[in-house]
Amino acid sequence: MKYKYTAMNSKNQKKEGTIDASSQTEAIASLRSKGLIVQDIVETGAPTESIWDMDIGGDIHTRKIKPKKLLMFFNQMGMMMRAGINLSMSMDIMIQTEKDSGMKKILQEINENLYSGFTLSQAMRNFAGFPGVYLSIIEAGEANGRIDEAFEQSALICKKSMALASKIKSAMMYPIFLVVLVIGVIIIFTVFVIPNFAGVYEGFGAELPAITKILLDFSNFLINYWFITLVIVGAIVFGFIMLKKNNAQFAMLVAEYLLKIPLVGPIIRQSSLARFCRLMSTLTEAGIPIHRAMALARDAVPNIYVREKVQSVLDDVQIGVTINEAMAKHPVFDSILVSMIRVGEESGMLGDSLMKMADLFETQTDESTQKLTDSMTPIMTVVIGGVVGVLVVGMYMPMFTMYSIIQ
Repeated sequence: MKYKYTAMNSKNQKKEGTIDASSQTEAIASLRSKGLIVQDIVETGAPTESIWDMDIGGDIHTRKIKPKKLLMFFNQMGMMMRAGINLSMSMDIMIQTEKDSGMKKILQEINENLYSGFTLSQAMRNFAGFPGVYLSIIEAGEANGRIDEAFEQSALICKKSMALASKIKSAMMYPIFLVVLVIGVIIIFTVFVIPNFAGVYEGFGAELPAITKILLDFSNFLINYWFITLVIVGAIVFGFIMLKKNNAQFAMLVAEYLLKIPLVGPIIRQSSLARFCRLMSTLTEAGIPIHRAMALARDAVPNIYVREKVQSVLDDVQIGVTINEAMAKHPVFDSILVSMIRVGEESGMLGDSLMKMADLFETQTDESTQKLTDSMTPIMTVVIGGVVGVLVVGMYMPMFTMYSIIQ
């Protein structure tokens, strides 16, 4: 049988390919003998499910698992194993109590693989829904005999990541709402209000001020050629998305520019560093080698510019440079972070130092989020007032000319 795999080599470089083996266990063993750490492996010639047997979400091996579902799985498995229930019985309980059909199929297949001799981490690697960070923590837990702690650590990371994502989402929603409000005000004025004045001014026959002409022309264009506007806006958005997706240099420039936007940039940078530090701390405390821990934490950083700088640090660390010296070369890493990592490296308490920095960056993210929310209200009030003021002045200015002529 042929298996398609994704793995990491000793230099933390991703490798993809296919391998012939009589079983998945043999394929994994063969790859490990070559110095590769398997992240994902699936049988390429496996028969596809019938549409009637397939979950509505598609192939369970490629299906994403919601963070809430992951958190529940890690929490419940951690509690049961902490209470002394063995892995097999814990999985049986999870399968019996799971209501989501897709997740239930995933758990059933994992359980079947466990009975076939796979370790839990190996069985979970068949499913893209389990991120590599959690798989590595569980694998380390299996190696040191503390899989219950591995589940608890995974649950903590998942919970913190969800909380951080929720804060960022909440911070972004308010500015977006205000921008939509401004656009709505402009559309209402140009489509419903300005046309009522247009008829009056046409009958009047006098020369109109430049601002009024511009507003009338814009109103006519929006009413008569609204579809062109939609096509242009859609083309710009689609072009931006495709360019960002397919052009790595452009995507990097966008990511770097986002970090420079006032109020928004600090939130993105601090949240990225908070996630990196927390993952690094948890992974190193779980006994995962520093190079592997940094590679996993790098992949979890959402901003690709920060991710690229982490990769640069990793490249330096692999040739013998200390983490703090490598980070000091890049301004995206705070001086306090560099100092704390230096202290952690010198004292042998790198995990504790990283955890403290994760807490600090999360606190800073909260403060920056609140600052953004507090600042947007007066800023957008001025913007909305300015837009409405221009529209009103533009429409009522000819009234004064009409009045002077009548006098």
